[in-house]
Amino acid sequence: MSTGPGADSAPAPAAHDSARPSPDRRPWRSLLRRRTPDGPRKTSMFASLKVRNYRLFATGAVVSNTGTWMARITQDWLVLSLTGSSAAVGVTTAMQFLPMLLFGLYGGVIADRFNKRSLLFFTQGAMSLSGLFLAALTLSGQVQVWHVYVAAFFTGLVTVVDNPTRQSFVSEMVGPDQVRNAVSLNSANFQSARLIGPAVASVLTAAVGPGWAFLANGLSFLAPLTGLLLMRTSELHETKLAPRGKGQLKEGLRYVSRHPELIWPIVLVGFVGTFGFNFPIWLSAYADDVFHGGVGMYGVFNTLMALGSLAGALLAARRRSTRLRVLAGAAIGFGTLEVLAAWAPGVWTFAPLIVLLGILGLTVNVTANSTVQMGTEPEMRGRVMSLFMMVFTGGTPLGGPLFGWLADQYGVRVSFMLGGVICAVAAAGVGLMLARAANLRLKVDLRRGERHLQFVPRELAAA
Repeated sequence: MSTGPGADSAPAPAAHDSARPSPDRRPWRSLLRRRTPDGPRKTSMFASLKVRNYRLFATGAVVSNTGTWMARITQDWLVLSLTGSSAAVGVTTAMQFLPMLLFGLYGGVIADRFNKRSLLFFTQGAMSLSGLFLAALTLSGQVQVWHVYVAAFFTGLVTVVDNPTRQSFVSEMVGPDQVRNAVSLNSANFQSARLIGPAVASVLTAAVGPGWAFLANGLSFLAPLTGLLLMRTSELHETKLAPRGKGQLKEGLRYVSRHPELIWPIVLVGFVGTFGFNFPIWLSAYADDVFHGGVGMYGVFNTLMALGSLAGALLAARRRSTRLRVLAGAAIGFGTLEVLAAWAPGVWTFAPLIVLLGILGLTVNVTANSTVQMGTEPEMRGRVMSLFMMVFTGGTPLGGPLFGWLADQYGVRVSFMLGGVICAVAAAGVGLMLARAANLRLKVDLRRGERHLQFVPRELAAA
């Protein structure tokens, strides 16, 4: 039920009631130095599953997510086997996320304006047709690379609407009290499917060919469609729909421009999404060219990354706090690990680093999503999150072909390393800008027993 990087960790809209001060008035500097005051640090890990509508949603999602991962792994490997080019894999990824770059903001307007359950019927059905189309071509032996490009572009168009709609629909199913938990469970759901999908896809591709994996993906969307049909609409917490009007895109952009706590996390995920999340290119090249393990090793690499992401998602389900310093720190660690993994001498060194990359990548994604949503008014949420997703996934059409070309020309190790360096440097810069906007400065204390590095208010640092 999720597509695209970042879809696995749909953001956590904050509880929105009249008692909560608006983002314009609440002090957000505390996000850098302590947990937010919206509840206890931990909660029941599976609390949202008590809600019937959400149980139906989650059950359908785990089936369709498994099919999505089967298709994603098979798609990348099919393109690589047809062309022998990492750049072609990058073009495929770019085609899938180019619509988000071009039309992402319009998806948020649509999500704010129309009934979200009805929109999901349309988007999930359309993605099913895309999977069946590619299955028919592959099973008939007629598939060509441009067919894969067309299917990827069509899926991307549907995702433009599906992503913000699905993310906003979470709050309508569980209500404001359980949103963060439900969103974290969505991430765990997606990563659980990521454990199963690549393994099944690898076995099917090696045994009977890639067409059956595409067929399974197309049929898997019957599960979420059934779940949506069985939901009790009377139990949904529906939000007020935005009226049709002019200037809604500009209104969303102006809203974000007035809030530095929204701008800088969005800038950071833009760098991470463009330069750091090109794993279809890197992992397929490491499996094929560096370690010579074939499609089976590629599936194992994706499974290992999913293990890390699943662990990060389950830990996030127990937290009810968001810290911007955690976001910057996790992004720096993510970039540093990519540099280390790039020069791993063997597969047994490379494998554990992939797990750690999964943990930190999920932490960056969820923390940024939650931070942006907690600082956004409910009536602006669809537009702000469409901007977030446009920046996060919209950079893929630029980063995918670029790093695929770098892998072909200079080797995948150089390509992987450069992606990590850019992410780490960008994260450090954004962390400093966040501290500056919050009137904080970095305090260095080398005395024994004291915290050596921490952000403190400028007036305290001066004293």
